Amino acid sequence: EPPSTMARGPKKHLKRLAAPKHWMLDKLGGEWAPRPSTGPHKLRECLPLCLILRNRLKYALTGREVVMIVMRRLVEVDYKIRTDTNFPCGFMDVITIAKTNEKFRLLYDTKGRFVLQKINAAEAKYKLLKVVKKMKAKKAAIGRNPFQSGQAGTIPVIVTHDGRTIRYPDPKINIFDTVKYDIKENKITEIIKFDIGCLCMVTKGANTGRVGTLVRKESHPGSFTILHLRDKRGNEFATRELNVFAIGTSEDDSAVKLPRTKGVRKTIMEDREERLKDRS
Repeated sequence: EPPSTMARGPKKHLKRLAAPKHWMLDKLGGEWAPRPSTGPHKLRECLPLCLILRNRLKYALTGREVVMIVMRRLVEVDYKIRTDTNFPCGFMDVITIAKTNEKFRLLYDTKGRFVLQKINAAEAKYKLLKVVKKMKAKKAAIGRNPFQSGQAGTIPVIVTHDGRTIRYPDPKINIFDTVKYDIKENKITEIIKFDIGCLCMVTKGANTGRVGTLVRKESHPGSFTILHLRDKRGNEFATRELNVFAIGTSEDDSAVKLPRTKGVRKTIMEDREERLKDRS
């Protein structure tokens, strides 16, 4: 009888060459890369905790040392202690290391790579969540309204980009809107409507990490809605609606502290000149 070709369970390994480029792992640094656990962010849109502590913050030299750090319960993601070295941290997550009194928010730079943006205690209390689904939930899964019967007893919920399900949201919240979410209180404190004039960051595609004001929407029924954005320099760029994340109500009103470049992409020549200046 021929051997079965069916996969037996979930994959547990990831080759280094198959790892996402934005992790910036060197090609010759071993055969394997840390495969992110299943969690709130997708495999190719996250940064495992192991790489944050070892490759970015340099608090560990090896994967073994990362295990020692996390098993001492020193690292929190969104104020939950995480002991899994491969836990997938993603866009807008707040990483807290109490021992060093440091707090970081994961954002993108203009080249589409994750940046650990240092933030203060006040800003670490909240994160921005993009609404990806709005629905009436199944009573068996989410629960039911005890004062109603039948279909009326279903509870309205929204699902956010990091896998949270929030019950009884404000009816004004729609898909693509962003909500400011108090992580400790588990409450929505503010709504950022996804309208013309709002400030957005691109989270996917060739323009990942760029920040601009939403100028206009191009509707293409049966295809993708295209958005046109304008950055602080006046450069216009376009991307799909699905790739955009609202971060403020107007151009000068970002709800989160942005990385050094403020989401403005340099031209190739400016990039070259800056690198030459650094070398000299």
